[in-house]
Amino acid sequence: QSSAIMYEVGYNHFWKGHEHPNGSDMVFIQGHTAPGTYARAFLEGRFDEDHLENFRIEAGGDGLSSYPHPYLMPDFWQFSTVSMGLGPIMAIYQARFLKYLLNRGLANPAANHAEGRKVWAFLGDGEMDEPESQGAIALASREKLDNLVFVVNCNLQRLDGPVRGNGKIVQELEGNFRGAGWSVVKVLWGAGWDRLLAKDDKGVLRKLMMECVDGEYQNFKNKGGAYTRKHFFGRYPETAAMVEDMTDDEIYYDLIRGGHDHKKVFAAYNKAVSTTGRPTVILMHTVKGYGMGEAGEGMNISHQQKKLSVDQLRKLRERFNIPVADETVEDAGFYRPDADSQEMQYLHERRKALGGYLPNRPQAFESLQIPELSMFDALLKDSGSRTMSTTMAIVRAMVAVARNKEIGPRLVPIVPDEARTFGMEGMFRQVGIYAPEGQLYKPMDADEIMPYRESQKGQLLQEGINEAGAMSSWVAAATSYANNHRMMIPVYIFYSMFGFQRIGDLAWAAGDMLARGFLVGGTSGRTTLNGEGLQHQDGHSQNFAGFIPNCRSYDPTFAFEVAVIFHDGMKRMYEQGENVFYYITTLNENYHMPEMPEGAEEGIVRGMYRLQEAKGKAKNRVQLMGCGSILREVMAAAELLKEDWSVDADIWSVPSLNELARDGVDCERWNMLHPDQEPRRSWVEQCLADAPGPVIASTDYIRSLAEQIRAFVPGDYHVLGTDGFGRSDSRTALRRHFEVDRHYVVVAALKSLADQQADSKSRNLITAKTVLEAMKKYDIDPNKPNPLFV
Repeated sequence: QSSAIMYEVGYNHFWKGHEHPNGSDMVFIQGHTAPGTYARAFLEGRFDEDHLENFRIEAGGDGLSSYPHPYLMPDFWQFSTVSMGLGPIMAIYQARFLKYLLNRGLANPAANHAEGRKVWAFLGDGEMDEPESQGAIALASREKLDNLVFVVNCNLQRLDGPVRGNGKIVQELEGNFRGAGWSVVKVLWGAGWDRLLAKDDKGVLRKLMMECVDGEYQNFKNKGGAYTRKHFFGRYPETAAMVEDMTDDEIYYDLIRGGHDHKKVFAAYNKAVSTTGRPTVILMHTVKGYGMGEAGEGMNISHQQKKLSVDQLRKLRERFNIPVADETVEDAGFYRPDADSQEMQYLHERRKALGGYLPNRPQAFESLQIPELSMFDALLKDSGSRTMSTTMAIVRAMVAVARNKEIGPRLVPIVPDEARTFGMEGMFRQVGIYAPEGQLYKPMDADEIMPYRESQKGQLLQEGINEAGAMSSWVAAATSYANNHRMMIPVYIFYSMFGFQRIGDLAWAAGDMLARGFLVGGTSGRTTLNGEGLQHQDGHSQNFAGFIPNCRSYDPTFAFEVAVIFHDGMKRMYEQGENVFYYITTLNENYHMPEMPEGAEEGIVRGMYRLQEAKGKAKNRVQLMGCGSILREVMAAAELLKEDWSVDADIWSVPSLNELARDGVDCERWNMLHPDQEPRRSWVEQCLADAPGPVIASTDYIRSLAEQIRAFVPGDYHVLGTDGFGRSDSRTALRRHFEVDRHYVVVAALKSLADQQADSKSRNLITAKTVLEAMKKYDIDPNKPNPLFV
């Protein structure tokens, strides 16, 4: 209720729809105001009563989501905002991305003048305590984002009580934003106060207003006109005299807060859209639960008030002159004026003039023609005497995309500093670093091959040490196909430990907003990033990625796997229009890259393929799985098994254990629900159908990643992983510490064979004695502490 007028003034006078010639505005609607947004859509005829009755009843497919969720209502909501604090930072980077598109010549040129597209973010004063809410406001002023408007609903209350009961949140926010270089507009008092302020010759009323803290202002509105007369105006004779000719009801109903005055709100918005050279924040003074009266106006329990009594509904009807009969009130029925009423005609006329209804997410998206896989031909071939890392491979894939005349301009490389760590410095010169003012200095490395080149038309977004900001840039680019009708190819590369673990909430919101793009977790693997230690060594980001339903995650070992996965992602997202995004973990370990085996593409994408089939005919045989850096340990283990123990091993690359698990669960579900039909087999089952012997999986991630597929592995299955905190040492020492190296793979394979053959009387057995011999041979201490606990 406190923000209703703020939204209505925007809908009726300011916010452009998708049919406007200058393009639509982006409105980040505060999550908890979703019911009000649905109510307006009902008045507009976009929803009927059945829709409203199904608010928060979604399992059947026709309900209205609790909050703004594009995933659940993809033709209505644009932005996921209800995880408080995400709306502000995402709005800043959406506004920045609009400028990026304009400066690079990829947006509608008409959107560059005063009536161009704006980004409006509606926020709560309590929400502003979230670090993300104000953490990026300096960027907005630094880049002169005059297309950005924050509207902070200062109703002085958060969920439990006052935001600053002993202080003044409006003044605090004004200081923060003004200090950061924003234009600050305060809308504090409605028109009823103007007459009193005009009589305030000595400034006593202004002095009184500043003396009162927010906890007092909550009381003034909650406890009525008589209380306000005594405890506010009564403090000074001069202010008491100002309201002598006013009744208590007039004090209560006429002296409203500024955010409830249409004209004051309009004036503030008009000033905001007229401001150039810097962003604007509007601080709207309002009352929580406005209009609810004794049912919740200005009360600490306002947020918990879910239902009004019939008597309270009648009072609400009378206060706002709503023409509904008593029986409608008693039934708590819905009210919509007649189609030919002045109200309805005005509502539709205003939206028609502004270019259509909001919120709205049009479904007509462009499609890109993605070149064939051969565009990455260099990555598909044997690297010969050269070694490289998978991080280098994905950077080369990005360079190949950048060079393509058709899709190259759509590439948006994003780094939170450390581009040099990932070997991306060559892109500084090739595509340039985006800087809205260009480069006002000569870089110290200007005469070198790869200078630090900034440009107004630069493609690369160098975000500094700022993971949340970089992720917000990625979200803006990854949703550009829907919000800007420009399909972009964002690739955000970062230390994998500081991805989902650092900004998991934004990643979840990205899934909700149907983002399409690539997240690249560089320097991944708990034993592969060998020198950085506990805080940096990632052994679980793949698990995090698996929690997001529309995130396809991969941990490739070879350059050709990187190429196939990257190409598959581009085809799915940008040509075929799938609402998915990709997470690819890459390594900083250099080694020889083999040529892609014939026919491997399907298995790479689906998550598993046989890299190497045992050529021998030994009576003992095992199946070895691995991914990322540990696949090479698995390959070495296969050689040791053959040479030292006469055991043959097939080697399976499993680039995506998450995709294998999803496929298995999907097959399992289908089989349960179709008992009368031929059972489906998971991809894991299909691959291992004719593969004899136990299966051993070893990865650079915690065991639960590979454990996901246990139900779909026919036969015995043993998992090795890197459970526990990381530490600094050599890769060899770390892999021995976490028990995932070639020797532990051999021991696990022999132990599995011994368990299988325990009751067998045939010859050529692997026994417990064999396992002990192997442990002695490879210097494995059976009493070594479990790495999970040390």
